[in-house]
Amino acid sequence: MNKTIHGHSNQQKSALIGGIALVTMALAAFFSYGFVHESLVLYEDASTTFTNLQSSNMLFKAEILGWTIILITDIIVAWAFYIFLEPINRSLALLAAWFRLIYTAILGMAILNLIFASLLSNGTIYTEQLPAHVMLFLEAFESIWAIGLIVFGLHLLMIGYMAVKASCIPKVISILLLLGAIGYISINLLITVFSQENAVISVLKLIFNVPMILGELGFGIWLLIRGGKVSNTAITFS
Repeated sequence: MNKTIHGHSNQQKSALIGGIALVTMALAAFFSYGFVHESLVLYEDASTTFTNLQSSNMLFKAEILGWTIILITDIIVAWAFYIFLEPINRSLALLAAWFRLIYTAILGMAILNLIFASLLSNGTIYTEQLPAHVMLFLEAFESIWAIGLIVFGLHLLMIGYMAVKASCIPKVISILLLLGAIGYISINLLITVFSQENAVISVLKLIFNVPMILGELGFGIWLLIRGGKVSNTAITFS
């Protein structure tokens, strides 16, 4: 009896903590990538990008801080998802957690390239090749992150499958998670292997953009509002 109560208490805590972490992550991602990165970095113009990073160095450092917050919350979410989804399929929940941690490690390697770009753009020595070197680190960030997002998509596919099987999780969220997973995998596979297929990548982004944004965020909001109220016995196969 005590073990059951303790397990339910852990799931309530994991749902609350996971929900908070996911919402925090979404806000940090919107700031770091959606606002700062896309306004400062112009991949077709190394010189302008270098000037932007020099003139807005503190803002770029704030972006890096945002990515660090994302990395930390990813680790928290990996733990929270495992605790919450363990009653459905312990082995799959554990595998999904490991995939997310692998993605987080890859993201960490990508963030290092942003730090190198910041150090170079804030240096005292200028050469004509410096903007190109900074751009190389920025492109490395995108390439490494794209590889990580393939792993993230596989993680999300497992989470979506378990969500479909859970009787308590709304089916619309489960479907969005699965569609988001397919989007992350297909888009980033193309970016990594067939980066020249810009038209196809743009179409896929248009198709999968909504589920990629709303899938995990919707699950996080549901965890925050309803997840902690679900009984241990309700998290079962449907």
